[in-house]
Amino acid sequence: MQQQPIQQQAAMPQPPQMISSKDAMYFTDMMSWNLLAMKKAHFFASQCQDPEVAAAIERAGQMHQRHYEQILQHLKQQPNPSITSSFQ
Repeated sequence: MQQQPIQQQAAMPQPPQMISSKDAMYFTDMMSWNLLAMKKAHFFASQCQDPEVAAAIERAGQMHQRHYEQILQHLKQQPNPSITSSFQ
């Protein structure tokens, strides 16, 4: 059995002007995942009795919050307002 050579796609120099509905749903999912992870981390950090563990969990939650905000900023630069309106 011969292996097919792996073809890599060239990186886009800048994002497209419009995104597909499938891409929009993926962005929605990414934002939902980050928001949920942020909320869970905050909850579990509040339940921890070890301050070092609580601080580590809070840092993880803050990371997810930064990711959420970065995705939101990228989407605000897009001309399609239907994606960002549900997360503001």
